[in-house]
Amino acid sequence: MNCLSPSILAADFCNLEHDIKEAEEGGAQYIHFDVMDGRFVPNISFGLPVLKSVRAITDSVLDVHLMIEEPERYIHAFAEVGADILTIHAEATKHLDAAIDLIKKEKVMACVALNPSTPLSKLEYVLPKLDMVLIMSVNPGLGGQTLIPYSIDKIQDLRRILEKKGLKTDIEVDGGITFENVTEVVEAGANVIVVGTTAFSGDIRENVRRLTEIIG
Repeated sequence: MNCLSPSILAADFCNLEHDIKEAEEGGAQYIHFDVMDGRFVPNISFGLPVLKSVRAITDSVLDVHLMIEEPERYIHAFAEVGADILTIHAEATKHLDAAIDLIKKEKVMACVALNPSTPLSKLEYVLPKLDMVLIMSVNPGLGGQTLIPYSIDKIQDLRRILEKKGLKTDIEVDGGITFENVTEVVEAGANVIVVGTTAFSGDIRENVRRLTEIIG
């Protein structure tokens, strides 16, 4: 199943509940939640109190992307306040296998993200443990970037690996997704699509409806 995961990083924080409801009414199945620590990525965004508040106003799947150093320190806390999916970066932890085990212990979906230049081989031995892999199609930490072209090849390569191994792992893609390139991303093999500016600029409900229709 293909799912849209609008990133509230691009929403209006003065009207966050309204924007989330508009996205849901447009057909969004997930709500993407970008946590930035100012260390792993240049910016600082939001954390546990915001997630707890968002959990209180939505039943949608909360897709929490931890762009933070040593994410294992906060896995339990984010699961406790409402995350349904926890994504950690392979580049952000010294003990990826152990960090994945911590996520699985919380009974939430486990996802590992790879930065654009990080090879798929980084996941070779842990791939069977994962519910989802997030391919970053821009360098993380800044919104409004353009999709890096070789990301399409990376998605295709990952899909081939999963099929060869007989794994049903989801492929999520985040960064620079627009109305113009989302079809190419899905055709490459991605089935969970993160959108920020494209979803929350202008008519949110119509943007999300249109994107959901495109990805099928």
